[in-house]
Amino acid sequence: MVAHLTVLRIMTAYPLPDYSDAVCSALEMLRNQRIYIETYGCRFNFGDTAKLGEVLKWQGNVLVDSAYGADVVIINTCTVVGPTERKMLRRLAFYSNRTLYVTGCMPAVQRDAIFSVCTPVILTHEMIEHAYRNVCTVAVNGSPGIVQIASGCVGHCRYCITRNARGPLKSYPLDEICTQVRAYVSAGAAEIQLTAQDVSAWGRDIGLFLPELIESVCELPGTFRIRVGMMNPVTVIDILDDLVGVFSDEKVFGFIHAPVQSGSDRVLESMGRDYRSEDFETIVAAFRRSNPRISVATDIIVGYPGETEDDFQLTRNLITRIRPNKVNITRYSRRPFTGTSPGEEIPDSVKKGRSRNLNALAEQICSGVNQPLLGIVTPFVVTESVRRGSVMARNPEYLGIVIKENLPLGFEGTASLMSDRIYYFTGKRIV
Repeated sequence: MVAHLTVLRIMTAYPLPDYSDAVCSALEMLRNQRIYIETYGCRFNFGDTAKLGEVLKWQGNVLVDSAYGADVVIINTCTVVGPTERKMLRRLAFYSNRTLYVTGCMPAVQRDAIFSVCTPVILTHEMIEHAYRNVCTVAVNGSPGIVQIASGCVGHCRYCITRNARGPLKSYPLDEICTQVRAYVSAGAAEIQLTAQDVSAWGRDIGLFLPELIESVCELPGTFRIRVGMMNPVTVIDILDDLVGVFSDEKVFGFIHAPVQSGSDRVLESMGRDYRSEDFETIVAAFRRSNPRISVATDIIVGYPGETEDDFQLTRNLITRIRPNKVNITRYSRRPFTGTSPGEEIPDSVKKGRSRNLNALAEQICSGVNQPLLGIVTPFVVTESVRRGSVMARNPEYLGIVIKENLPLGFEGTASLMSDRIYYFTGKRIV
């Protein structure tokens, strides 16, 4: 595997808070140390970690792969559901006797919980952004380039603590995003992941819309592909035609991730989702008319307060009709600061049963979608180094293909799909 490492200056245009020297010293005092970072949660968090890593290296630190022997431990936290929060608190308690820094969503909404198990230094997303303005470098080491295009959202979902942690929508300027994409491409990234809490909301606070951003990124020189991140159906439906149009560009992977969350309109209304299940089906149908092979991923929450067996069956029916390539299933857990639902709480045993039931259905559907693809030959591009002697490649519809060869990022060829591993294939390179 050829390691790609390029350092490039990026001009950052969007305004950031004017942090005092005292506040910024939390990062500035990390110099000439061995630092271990654990990252949890969404791609946005991984984007923060990438920026933080560049800041730390610029200050003379060395990033290490293990907490053993590290001088400092940094935990980039996620608290999207109850089980994840409990896992975070266990990790923080485990490192409580170390020099510990904490960032991610938890510090914004659950500082008391953090300080109940440890006494860390807190790093916010804004502090990382502020420090990154002085560095503005990118590094690609066998991974896709993660480009944050916005923080926050325009939604008011009653189950989501992330909207409290990240705040209202703040879109990053188009020119700054394009500059960062150019930097990643020059550094060797073959895949650019556009990420935000709601990618399709980008631009609404600055008078622009997502299709304009995608079109501008596609016009940039270089050989790369774009993976558009998670999009809320409510912010997709009014830009649908233009969005489908820009997805036809060969630089855009044929992949959409649109969380429907439930097949019951009654449950969606209770969740505060502001769309109907029919809207989700309209979105999928429009993309499939343009590209019948497009990959579709969605998310489902089971056991939302008040969800009946009939509601759950509507979700099963929707998934059966849509036949997505992947379904991410979460059991509802009440989160602090999200308000309350008028529905009755669902027993954990029922949530677990529905989760298992829906997961079995989703995997059955995925297997049915994948089986006809076995043996076909498809073009691919290598986007990630998995481990020594193995790479992750993607075909134009973003199907994951693990190829057991040492191939460089950006290598293009064709492969035969050999075996179905549900959410990816193993493949044999033909060319």
